[in-house]
Amino acid sequence: MNNVVFYDYWRSSASYRVRIALNLLAVDYKTVSVNLLEGAHRTPEYLALNPQGFVPTLVIDGKTLTQSLAIVEHLAELRPECGLLPADIDDRQKVRALAYAVAMDIHPICNMHVVAYLTNLTDKADAREAWMKHFITDGLRRLEAMIGSVDEAFSFGDRPTMADLCLVPQVYNARRWGVDMTDFRRIVAIDGRCAELPAFQAAHPDRVKP
Repeated sequence: MNNVVFYDYWRSSASYRVRIALNLLAVDYKTVSVNLLEGAHRTPEYLALNPQGFVPTLVIDGKTLTQSLAIVEHLAELRPECGLLPADIDDRQKVRALAYAVAMDIHPICNMHVVAYLTNLTDKADAREAWMKHFITDGLRRLEAMIGSVDEAFSFGDRPTMADLCLVPQVYNARRWGVDMTDFRRIVAIDGRCAELPAFQAAHPDRVKP
């Protein structure tokens, strides 16, 4: 992969997932910051690149890729030896289910534009925090049950997969919003193991914040 440009927002969970994947695959890329708080994702220039106006966007040799999990799966297919998706078809389904439980069930209803709309519907000062805590806690409870009690190092097996690329950013958000993680022992343990890996460390929002 040559001429790789990554349109990123440092605190975006979706961007965080792809940063981890790029690091695990040792892909050399240029970062272009898209400041969501300043509305950079709504400019005509960015919308021409990504009509949804979301981050991330990854450009590889002039080909534009959008949607974080579609990007990760594309990278996994380019580099199957990386293990982001297992070789066995049934194992791939399991990893996808764990990843989608975060990316399609928790993340969308806790996204910035959704919560911004919520605050327009109510004058309750704590509505945003209550919303985030409720849906993140409920989602992580379900994810903990899906992972189960099997003593494996990561969400599935003994090496990071796409499931962990989704889990780690969600745990970061959970802690940001003050979610009680006491009951999520497997999730906390997996997050801790991932935190020891250079690819995850380099992708952390605190490391890439402009």
